[in-house]
Amino acid sequence: VAGIATAAASGLVGFVIGRQASSNDESGTGPSFHKGPSFRKAPEGRAEVVPPPKQPEIPEGAPATAEARKRVDDEGDKVAVLALPGGKMHEIKILRPQYGDDLFLDIRDLNAKTGYFTFDPGFTCTASCASSITFIDGPKGVCLYRGYPVAELCERGEALEVAYLLLVGTLPNDEELDVFKKEVSRHMIVHTKIQAMYKNFTLNAHPMAIMVSVVGGLSCVFSELDCQDTTHRWLACTRLIAKMPVLAAMAYRTSVGQPFMYPKTKFSFAENFLHMMFATPLEDYEVNPVHAKAIEAFMILHMDHEQNASTSTVRIAGSSQANPYACIAAGIACLWGPAHGGANEAVIQMLEQIGVKENVEQFVADVKAKKDGVRLMGFGHRVYKNYDPRAKFAKVLVQQVLGDLGMQDPMLEVAMELERIALQDEYFTKRKLYPNVDFYTGIMLRAIGIPTSMFTVMFAMSRTVGWVSHWMEMVSEGQMRIGRPRQIYGGIAERSFQPRRGGGALRRR
Repeated sequence: VAGIATAAASGLVGFVIGRQASSNDESGTGPSFHKGPSFRKAPEGRAEVVPPPKQPEIPEGAPATAEARKRVDDEGDKVAVLALPGGKMHEIKILRPQYGDDLFLDIRDLNAKTGYFTFDPGFTCTASCASSITFIDGPKGVCLYRGYPVAELCERGEALEVAYLLLVGTLPNDEELDVFKKEVSRHMIVHTKIQAMYKNFTLNAHPMAIMVSVVGGLSCVFSELDCQDTTHRWLACTRLIAKMPVLAAMAYRTSVGQPFMYPKTKFSFAENFLHMMFATPLEDYEVNPVHAKAIEAFMILHMDHEQNASTSTVRIAGSSQANPYACIAAGIACLWGPAHGGANEAVIQMLEQIGVKENVEQFVADVKAKKDGVRLMGFGHRVYKNYDPRAKFAKVLVQQVLGDLGMQDPMLEVAMELERIALQDEYFTKRKLYPNVDFYTGIMLRAIGIPTSMFTVMFAMSRTVGWVSHWMEMVSEGQMRIGRPRQIYGGIAERSFQPRRGGGALRRR
């Protein structure tokens, strides 16, 4: 590492952008675009599988393969030239995505041709795959699902409509959406063996611990799954989307010692979740439409967010051809961390710590002074260097929900005062610390009765749509090269082992 750094500092390692590619450069061919499952019976033999919709047709003149469509080189065959110690030069192709201003250096042949590796902790500058699901422009504060702004989908769409969009690539028509809803509804029944797992969890078990276990347990029930079979892939995706709200509600009911409530066909996707969370066997449950709208919007906001930690975890697990239920369980485990999915719960704890809006100025001063035990949560993002577009909608949504419910939450006043002061302070704006999606969503969930221990479970329930969409894309398009990062070794050089006197298995014989 020191040698590379020294060489770079002395000018021996450098890039030259803009040289034309040599005539022997080859353009790689990508895997074919998946066409969706064929007609056949479900593996368990209980119901006919609804054939997944056909993928949208490729426009005339567009690149022929999925990989080429996502990684179009618009730079006129320009390359970057890496100058290595000893005067060796290495050309690196410049890739431009189908949409957006980012440029990428294709380093896949770097080690083979130069003997060098790259060092990028946290993969902050590395694209590990090609995807057409979600587009993010951090500096501009843009987030698109299949080209549609997330805020527009939240305002005008339904959760299952957006789930179909992420899975298939196009919005469904009325007939397609109706078929998809019925298919999801059929898969909401949970196997009794999985239900029996909940009896073994203690009352104080965290709901995310339960979710990791039971979702992984689905791979026992559906162990016959063949990832190379398009029908099986579609089944895995629709089953997971359908069962996650049921498993999440069961996790909550287990934590409070209440009996399970089963989904009903008369309810929508969001209404069923609220029914399973809060209904009792004693009386009929009437779903508050404001609560249902809030759950729909929350789910859409959190369905996908490009290659975040948990989605990358699902992809890496999937690259080993692991069972998709196990892959999603791995994603849940990653999401559990407070630096990822647990952030909205941390925001609530911070707002409770502040107490009232009159204390905000002192809290901000303590943050700037880096006082022990004081942290600003819900601000800043690894990708966004502007206002998180999802946070803008979440702020409006929480105000609408509280207004429709006729509630006044002092915590919202604290949050809005904190945002106002922070955005006027150069300390935060200079560091690009703007509210993210977690800053307001926790207040909304609290208003509709979701306990803080369930916040990350809600996130997992929503993000499952994105996880299975990425898994489906990865497997269908053949992006199955197993994930295997390298490392810079910082340990001790090779040394000989000196056995203790009389020790060693061979000597004892």
